[in-house]
Amino acid sequence: MDYKNTLNLPDTPFPMRGDLAKREPAWVAEWEENRVYQAIRAASSGRPRFVLHDGPPYANGDIHIGHAVNKILKDIIVKSRNMAGFDAQYVPGWDCHGMPIEIQIEKKYGKHLPVAEVQSRARAYALEQIDRQRKDFKRLGVLGDWDRPYLTMNFSNEADEIRALGRILKKGYVFRGLKPVNWCFDCGSALAEAEVEYADRVDPAIDVAFPFADKPALAAAFGLSSVEDGAAVIWTTTPWTIPSNQALNVHPEFDYALVRVTPAPAHGPLLLLAAERVEECLKTWGLEGEIIATAKGAALAELRMRHPLASADAGYDRTSPIYLGDYVTLDAGTGVVHSAPAYGIEDFVSCKAHGLRDDDIISPVMGDGRYATSLPLFGGLSIWDANPKIVEALKAAGSLMHVVKLSHSYMHCWRHKTPVIYRATSQWFAGMDVQPNDGSAPLRETALAAIDATAFYPAWGRARLHAMIANRPDWTLSRQRQWGVPMAFFVHKETGALHPRTDELLEQVAQRVEQHGIEAWQSLDPRELLGDEADAYEKNRDTLDVWFDSGTTHATVLGGKDHDLGGSHGEQLSWPADLYLEGSDQHRGWFHSSLLTGCMLYGQAPYKALLTHGFVVDGQGRKMSKSVGNVIAPQKVSDSLGAEILRLWVASTDYSGELSISDEILKRVVEGYRRIRNTLRFLLANLADFDPATQAVPHDGLFEIDRYALAMTAQMQAEVLGNYERYDFHPAVSRLQTFCSEDLGAFYLDILKDRLYTTAAGSRARRSAQTALFEITQALLKLMAPILSFTAEEAWKVLGASTLRQQDEAARATIFTQLYHTLPAFGDAEALTAKWSRLRAIRAEVLRKLEEVRTAGGIGSSLQAEVDIHASAQDREWLASLAGDLRFVLIVSRATVHEGSGELQVQITPSSSRKCDRCWHWRDDVGADAAHPDICGRCVANLFGSGEPRDKA
Repeated sequence: MDYKNTLNLPDTPFPMRGDLAKREPAWVAEWEENRVYQAIRAASSGRPRFVLHDGPPYANGDIHIGHAVNKILKDIIVKSRNMAGFDAQYVPGWDCHGMPIEIQIEKKYGKHLPVAEVQSRARAYALEQIDRQRKDFKRLGVLGDWDRPYLTMNFSNEADEIRALGRILKKGYVFRGLKPVNWCFDCGSALAEAEVEYADRVDPAIDVAFPFADKPALAAAFGLSSVEDGAAVIWTTTPWTIPSNQALNVHPEFDYALVRVTPAPAHGPLLLLAAERVEECLKTWGLEGEIIATAKGAALAELRMRHPLASADAGYDRTSPIYLGDYVTLDAGTGVVHSAPAYGIEDFVSCKAHGLRDDDIISPVMGDGRYATSLPLFGGLSIWDANPKIVEALKAAGSLMHVVKLSHSYMHCWRHKTPVIYRATSQWFAGMDVQPNDGSAPLRETALAAIDATAFYPAWGRARLHAMIANRPDWTLSRQRQWGVPMAFFVHKETGALHPRTDELLEQVAQRVEQHGIEAWQSLDPRELLGDEADAYEKNRDTLDVWFDSGTTHATVLGGKDHDLGGSHGEQLSWPADLYLEGSDQHRGWFHSSLLTGCMLYGQAPYKALLTHGFVVDGQGRKMSKSVGNVIAPQKVSDSLGAEILRLWVASTDYSGELSISDEILKRVVEGYRRIRNTLRFLLANLADFDPATQAVPHDGLFEIDRYALAMTAQMQAEVLGNYERYDFHPAVSRLQTFCSEDLGAFYLDILKDRLYTTAAGSRARRSAQTALFEITQALLKLMAPILSFTAEEAWKVLGASTLRQQDEAARATIFTQLYHTLPAFGDAEALTAKWSRLRAIRAEVLRKLEEVRTAGGIGSSLQAEVDIHASAQDREWLASLAGDLRFVLIVSRATVHEGSGELQVQITPSSSRKCDRCWHWRDDVGADAAHPDICGRCVANLFGSGEPRDKA
């Protein structure tokens, strides 16, 4: 007889090979066709809301691996919150205005297009990019309201952004003024802090002499009766700022020295510099010298020095006063700092504090990086071309003490990768320290308090954002672009003052923009709103910083506090958001701008928590770079290995630091995925003939090991759900993988095979095992679903076609409408766990001994072995309690427990009995039934009798 046909062999349509790359697109299509996202919304209706507000990617170019990390993390969180009992909606968004799209239009259609054409083409271009990116995001298995995303260029968003600007203006935060801002010559515009990155650059570092202009006053400051000719010496890495010098700075508490040097420089034998820097500076300059007098920096206030190019051209024949500044350091240079208020924040603040008017500030650098033609000696030159010429001019004037090439970290535009300067221009600002009209705390103070009230994942994000807010300058709101939301002000042509009805006018403009987009402002004739006053006013041409676009989406999309702005998706979402999640660069980007706008509009942050993930690097820790050739595109991974592998990689990587990816790393992820998939296949295959409605064993009637398996699963589930609650996914993945491979694969399922395969199909022994497997499978699939979405959905469909037959159609349609599984609770769970944890340790020792004997050739398989265990006290009691079922736990043909003392002792002997052709156990009773000479007594009972007696394992 072929006894193989009498076994309950596993059977399932769930394939061993996932063929993810081929099959996933069909799941994406099915989710869309079956409107799965809408089904989730229906199932979640009425639950407490959880709002993860999507930080909008920019609508330009295909998505990269960083985008994939971001969207997958968001999808995991949204799905896990839904399954935890929340109404967690996901409204994806896109950032649509700004420089990069405008540059694309210029490249394709040329420069100097009419504004209306730029805006029209930019809008169409953004929509094309959104469609491309949306397709790729869906391919990653991300579920969301893809048919109705929010776009910062939606007319309603543009209108509400103008309203938000009006509100912060009315509150007193917005002002216009001359101030140095980050300026990119290639952009032709001011840059936000987040648009500046740092890269090494080589510049001439120069030491420059500013000759004494008032020797009697200088002598008095140092307590001398008179002084010889000489100069104060400064050090700078920006020679191009020297033509704009208007002051010098010293630290009030530092000691400064007058040094008589030889040989005497052209401007005289005396040099003025910080006492602490004398020795090193003289060595650098190749001079000998002695200090003839010292004075505190405070004593030098208002002393005057001549411009170092005064002798070269009459246009520089002016003096520079010495101001006191706490920002002066002794780390490098001379301790005397050259101040060009048009090109430095601290310089500007210092000079303004000492009475310099905006009209007095010398600012010859134009928006394209060239000097105005009126600048003596260097007019018309780009500042970078002028650098060496300025050095030569200083040398010719006898003012150059030293020059050296210096590689240093310098500001660069993140788009053009070209150097950025500070440049004083007239801009609109949001003041960090101005007093709001309602008397509340200034913005900086409010924002810092809001940071303290925010939860951070990881925790170090708090200190980083705090430092950025504590030290940042006023926010430059205005940009000199065309494709952006207008700062829709009417400005008096003569006085520069805003129209007295600005608040009312902004609302009227917003209403027009709501109907026709920002183009309505471009085409607006001022007379339509101002009537006869129109001749006295002009339309402000500035647009809003794009960080204001995305930074106000908490109002324009979520609707703001108490839904005061309504918001494009305010009926779905709520304010403040429970979570913002972006890359670590967004501490100075979206997190930052959202915080400031939230505090200006509502006095608090628009989020309760911030989650930060790191950047993606290759296996060697290098940044992704096309030139290096280490770029891994998410589209390629999806098309070759499957998006599921990307999802598992993201979830199994500690996102709080850099995320490493390479082909080798992905291979390891694939192996981990296969182990999980094989576990699922075993579970599903052994549930194919199980109907829980009629065949489930009551929980208190389950075998002891089955109850332990459920208690073990409940413990695992609690740990994983705790990880999900803390957004800590890589420990969750590790726990799930360990559960599949060790708790199930190497232990419970390994033991269960005999009972599942050899006992009667409908026996209590088998149904007890299937009842436990059914509970475990549901729990496992639902825990996996947020991460392994495609696989969990596929397995859920298979489970639904068999064991979930009796449940309603909606429950079987998709796993994502489900809540996490409620596992049966057992009063003796703690005792069971203690007992079986120890039994597993003993089993591990027995398996080790069995492997030693098998390797030595003493036995073939473990079932050929007979085991004698000598144990004492508690171990002997627990082992003996399993009686005859102990052999099934150890997977041997006989297991006998003996009284022992001291450490556990295990003896292995090969069985002298015959091997049963059906169950492969070696038993004395093989052939005891003459009608079935090749099988053992328990197989006869299982096939033809009432079944073997067992109730533990």
